[in-house]
Amino acid sequence: MRKNWIALFLSKAVIVTGLAATASAADPAVKVVAEGLMNPSGVAVQPDTGHVFVASHAGVHRLDPKSGKLTAEITGYPDPTDIYGKGPKYAIGPLGLAFLDKTTLIVGDGSRVDGEELVRVYKVGTTPATAPQKETAAAVTLGPIAPCEKSPKGEGNFYGVATNGSKIAVTCNGDDTKGWIAISSKTGDKWGALDLSIATKEAVNVDAPGPVAYSADGKDLVIGQIGEVNQAGDSLLTIYGPDGKLKAKVELGLNDIAGLAAHPKSGKWFATDFSWVDASKGGLFAIDPKAGAGKAATKIVGLDKPAGCAFDADGNLYITVFGKADGTPTGQIVKVSGL
Repeated sequence: MRKNWIALFLSKAVIVTGLAATASAADPAVKVVAEGLMNPSGVAVQPDTGHVFVASHAGVHRLDPKSGKLTAEITGYPDPTDIYGKGPKYAIGPLGLAFLDKTTLIVGDGSRVDGEELVRVYKVGTTPATAPQKETAAAVTLGPIAPCEKSPKGEGNFYGVATNGSKIAVTCNGDDTKGWIAISSKTGDKWGALDLSIATKEAVNVDAPGPVAYSADGKDLVIGQIGEVNQAGDSLLTIYGPDGKLKAKVELGLNDIAGLAAHPKSGKWFATDFSWVDASKGGLFAIDPKAGAGKAATKIVGLDKPAGCAFDADGNLYITVFGKADGTPTGQIVKVSGL
């Protein structure tokens, strides 16, 4: 199956569609800038170039926003892939993405079974690759997190990836009773093993850590707790200090927080809601932690199963959108400007 999607993906050289609805000049502009992806999830913007890297079932891709060209950067993930979800189920490949610097990309895997999945660190160029590198060509490989005392079945589905330069944090969805955050710390020029560091389920009594980001000063971890995919309104925004202790949690009123990003200029936080229980409720939301329980999220744009999101330096937000759940490659990359 994966090879078919790769062939179809590569055959779609430039796919740019029209604007989504924008009610007035004051509203954000919404534009689909690429489509034809299967279940796109993680997204990260390369420093300096502004190129948008996206993870999907087929691998990791690069979008050049100026040309609109979409190219394959990393391929060769296992086939068949892992299947995730309740109700609609999705074939997934690599998941979380984050840039350590402009030529170093961190990729959290979701294509294998729990206990075998990896976090890999790649060197990527500032221009599109003439041929994609293989998944196994990583400069650094972290994991797997095999079955152990902390996680009897091992960890996997590394959906969220974040770095502050000296640490890599990934969200795990192996042991549902724990909801682990795994952290690798850098000593000199070497990365240490992934350590199961924060048991988010024990801290907040809500399932499934998802998107993750470091605070602007690089000290705190900001985590979106997805919750049960078949339960409405249980997603949280949480903050953990450098000691791994919970500092704050906010009831968002969202169904399934899937993406989380701070505006590079205003510092305001935005989140996507995948909303498994009711796709019509999904979309992009502005977050105001001071608004009170259940009122902290204000809907800006309705989207069909949005996942990851990441800002470029100019404040444009790129969002991956799954679209249909029928196994066809209808996933999109959406650009939201004017936030």
